[in-house]
Amino acid sequence: MAAKLLEKSRKVIDETTFFEVVLWHLPEPVPGSAHPFEYRLALVVNGECVLRYDNERGKGDHRHLGDQEENITFTTLGALFEAFQTDMERILK
Repeated sequence: MAAKLLEKSRKVIDETTFFEVVLWHLPEPVPGSAHPFEYRLALVVNGECVLRYDNERGKGDHRHLGDQEENITFTTLGALFEAFQTDMERILK
């Protein structure tokens, strides 16, 4: 099985803010992750990425919040999107 792009989208929130989602289903996990997905969920405000969830090769599942980076536990895609949504709403309030 080849890598399959499941989603690539950008949602504009207002003239200075958008978020984007890139999600791939892979034949095998990215090194550092235990699931068959590669993803990037990003919130950009005024041209700066203020929140990003991803599973960069070798780093595993983690999030960037401003200048900080911390590991996260991936359970399901639904839980991942829910956590991102919750962080995004908190930041945009």
